[in-house]
Amino acid sequence: MVRATMATMAPWPEAVTAQPNPDEYKGGITGQQPPTDGKGKEPSKGGAGTTETKIELQPCHATATQMEEPTHVEDPWALPELQPEGTKWSERDAKGKILSVLKGVGRLLLLLGLLYLFVCSLDVLSSAFQLVGGKMAGKFFSNNSIMSNPLAGLMIGVLVTALVQSSSTSTSILVSMVASSLLSVRTAIPFVMGANIGTSITNTLVALMQAGDRDVFRRAFAGATVHDFFNWLSVLVLLPVEVSTHFLEALTNLIVDSFHFQSGEDAPELLKVLTKPLTKLIIQLDKKVIHRVAMNDPAAENKSLIKIWCKTLTRVTQMNVTVPSIQNCTSPGLCWTDGFHTWTIKNVTRRENIAQCQHLFVNANLLDVVVGVLLLVTSVLVLCGCLVMIVKLLSSALKGQVAVVIKKTINTDFPFPFSWLTGYLAILVGAGMTFVVQSSSVFTSTLTPLIAVGVISVERAYPLTLGANLGTTTTALMAALASPGKTLKSSLQIALCHFFFNITGILLWYPVPFSRLPIRLAKGLGDLSAKYRWFAVFYLVTLFFLFPLAVFGLSLAGWPALVGVGAPIVLAILLVLLLQLLQARCPRVLPEVLQTWSFLPLCLRSLQPWDAALSLATGCCVRSCCCCCCSKCCQELEEDDIWIQIPEAFGTIAMGRF
Repeated sequence: MVRATMATMAPWPEAVTAQPNPDEYKGGITGQQPPTDGKGKEPSKGGAGTTETKIELQPCHATATQMEEPTHVEDPWALPELQPEGTKWSERDAKGKILSVLKGVGRLLLLLGLLYLFVCSLDVLSSAFQLVGGKMAGKFFSNNSIMSNPLAGLMIGVLVTALVQSSSTSTSILVSMVASSLLSVRTAIPFVMGANIGTSITNTLVALMQAGDRDVFRRAFAGATVHDFFNWLSVLVLLPVEVSTHFLEALTNLIVDSFHFQSGEDAPELLKVLTKPLTKLIIQLDKKVIHRVAMNDPAAENKSLIKIWCKTLTRVTQMNVTVPSIQNCTSPGLCWTDGFHTWTIKNVTRRENIAQCQHLFVNANLLDVVVGVLLLVTSVLVLCGCLVMIVKLLSSALKGQVAVVIKKTINTDFPFPFSWLTGYLAILVGAGMTFVVQSSSVFTSTLTPLIAVGVISVERAYPLTLGANLGTTTTALMAALASPGKTLKSSLQIALCHFFFNITGILLWYPVPFSRLPIRLAKGLGDLSAKYRWFAVFYLVTLFFLFPLAVFGLSLAGWPALVGVGAPIVLAILLVLLLQLLQARCPRVLPEVLQTWSFLPLCLRSLQPWDAALSLATGCCVRSCCCCCCSKCCQELEEDDIWIQIPEAFGTIAMGRF
């Protein structure tokens, strides 16, 4: 049974009224001109003197005309045209101008409010992930047996940052461990690289929420994953270089030793000053618990991350305590015995709780996982709602002459010969905006809807994303400068490693236009995900969770297992890439069987069979669930099967079920 929707069926042209016309198939009987034999000669005459007319049957043509493919194929990556709509400003009267201004101010205020809720929901989402997987992330760091393996460190950095949704949290754990001599700077550098990758998952999640429209999703997913490809490609090149030469460690150590920095005050929190009044009413976390779990503190295992007491007082008092013997006394003058026990005087620190925190879950007495799941679901719903409203608001607002000017301004290069400076200015703008909001995830996630509606192209979003990577490292540098004296050097060196890692990545993948490989890869993934939207979820789960977990598990088994499994896979990938390059550039050097991928089964060279199987499985599940819940629904599904009889004018009678 072949099923198709009536909206997509090509109509049968004049199928009902099609009747055979005999005059159309005969030539020369009723015409005034004598028929010819095709060579300009008159037909021969019979022996009786009568004219013998030959009847030529013309070839039979199908009544249904074929639909010709359009010769012009639109570029799916071309930004949609923003045509000015409505009455021009010069043609409006005073009342119309006032209403237009009020409408614009209202849209701007609504957009700012939605952006505020959007950023707050990202903050709550990060807290929810920390409640669900924060202690597990701390245990990843506390496993000292695999710290010397750079691949394991890289994957732990990816997993931890993806779990807690915050690169600053994972980096602060690293700083604490390095300052406590649990980790060396050399060991911590792969973790920093992994944290740089893990932080790019947030805007990819935001792009998944725009899968309703195919073209919008294509642009949004490509704009989000250009960040992923930049980070993964940078790690692919720089991690082996760092392991073999330790250039980041040597460079940052030279810089730190050359300057005598003084520890400062607390790092500024520009954006959190605005978001904290709302987010602290929802949830407050004690992030020191994750640090203590990473430090192998057994007391922190059963301690909740939810902060209960926000105002405490620590007092140090002298008390008489018993000790096993005189040798345990602090000094002989402060030690005495009563015949049964040995006493001494010690300073005892007492912590007194003064005021409780004021948030929703302060007295809930729920498990961290339960609160985390509740906040996760709520924040995702709020995030989706804000994102949908922002996209709709931008789509409705970007229809006037001002929108056309904004779009041209953002995506237009400087005039020649200064056009090459445009991208570097975009990098500086991205770094500055990220410094203001103090989060690369927030900036790139806010950038994603603008890419989706067609205001910013993927090519322009790429340098803005690179600037966001730099901006988040400047925030870490300021936080490092504000750290205490005992942790100043280590925290500053790690922050500088993060900074120079991104600088080196920009030098690799941006200055030369040919080297901007992340843009081409992101566009290819955008096309693929727009055609098979389930592949976007598969990509996200595989690249940020399954692949890091697999490499991490093989790292636990040791280098022989890691090399034994990984080397054949890497070799197979390299051979496929080489064969693909030869097929595209010079296929004649290959044997005929290898000039195309047709020698492979269809399921190994196309996603179409997987898509058909997935569609069949989901369709069966939907039908089964629908039939179980409502018999009327099943009847409606059966009524959707429409029988169409093809007219007799086409020579045969065929029945088709659609």
